[in-house]
Amino acid sequence: MEQRIVMIDPGTGQTLTEEQHDERLATAAALLRRRGVRAGDTVLVCLPVGSDLLVTADAVMAAGAVVSPLAPDGDGMRERIAGSSARLMISDDPRAREAAADSRIRVVMSVAELGA
Repeated sequence: MEQRIVMIDPGTGQTLTEEQHDERLATAAALLRRRGVRAGDTVLVCLPVGSDLLVTADAVMAAGAVVSPLAPDGDGMRERIAGSSARLMISDDPRAREAAADSRIRVVMSVAELGA
């Protein structure tokens, strides 16, 4: 059986197959629902471009929520986090996680916690 490549991670060069994507997506979407993410919610996602971002964004949408992307190295990150109505953020960036402590965000998850 031929495996289809969904993406090649620009940072690591590792490939993500369709099967791997679908497995990670299902796990992450189920966890988001268990953490209270519902249709129409906004979830901040602050991850570098790569397979983790792809799977995480797809999982947020599969849970019925809206992805609000936030570049880890972007200008105004702290202000966007502080002004967001999101109550959940997914990020491994220490600066984003620190900024979330002073915002309305109540749940901050890493990619590892998400299982994505």
